[in-house]
Amino acid sequence: MPLASFDDLRSARRVLLHGVTGSGKSTAALALGKELGLPVHLTDEEFGWLPNWVQRPADDMRRLAGAAASEPEWVFDTAYGAFRDLVEPHADVIVGLDYPRWLSLARLMRRTLSRIVTRQEMCNGNTENWRAIFSSESIILWHFKSFAKKRAAMRAWAARPDGAPVLLLRHPRELDVVLRLLTQE
Repeated sequence: MPLASFDDLRSARRVLLHGVTGSGKSTAALALGKELGLPVHLTDEEFGWLPNWVQRPADDMRRLAGAAASEPEWVFDTAYGAFRDLVEPHADVIVGLDYPRWLSLARLMRRTLSRIVTRQEMCNGNTENWRAIFSSESIILWHFKSFAKKRAAMRAWAARPDGAPVLLLRHPRELDVVLRLLTQE
């Protein structure tokens, strides 16, 4: 399928976002959901994490995400590998936030440090802390471990001849333009 057009996105009823850690998938999903009038599923909150940073069991993730993906309208801010096969085939459009590493890493660092300082709750009451960013479970370390794989997945989806069309955005300014155009509709 060729790259998605703006019209593909405007008419989509099921939108899957994908991007590297720190690219702003949740924020983009909320904005797209608002402009398209679609319910938004924030994966970390709904399917991924329980209180005290306990990851939800994979079977539960699959059950919950599969039920949400079977609904007629949605925006998912991402789909974990544990259940991507239940979400991705239902998507009308995939929006890839294919931003450069320096940009997504800078955003991630800024967000993480802000959350540590403010003790902002996220993911079912969890908070980030100094110990966690220097541990083997660090979100920053995860950025480095997963960057190439996530970027390759977006580009592979865009290059394949079948499946949902993919709108690859290379910079947040491109997302801003898309949102502005949707607002003008």
